[in-house]
Amino acid sequence: MSIKENQIKWLKRFRKISIIEGLSFLLLLFIAMPLKYVFDMPMAVKIVGWVHGMLFVIYIYVIFPTAKKLDWSFSKTFLGLVAAVLPFGPFIFDRNLKKKEKELIDS
Repeated sequence: MSIKENQIKWLKRFRKISIIEGLSFLLLLFIAMPLKYVFDMPMAVKIVGWVHGMLFVIYIYVIFPTAKKLDWSFSKTFLGLVAAVLPFGPFIFDRNLKKKEKELIDS
């Protein structure tokens, strides 16, 4: 496997994890939390919160080797970490990653 193919593989994997983690965060904030506090259904937060927590840990675990494989700068890696704790952050960060993936594939 060439270096470029390996980078594409790592980038695609990270993008998938990022989107899933971002969706779980939005589900937690906009579905589970209202169910808990408006409709007194705390189990929604317990389940969605646990799933989101695991996805967040996976995101953090994968960002560092991805950053190394793709030769990201400290600031880009830091922005990726900040994106994980902001609603819609992973989707905004993903726009940049999608451009990088297209560049890798086209080159």
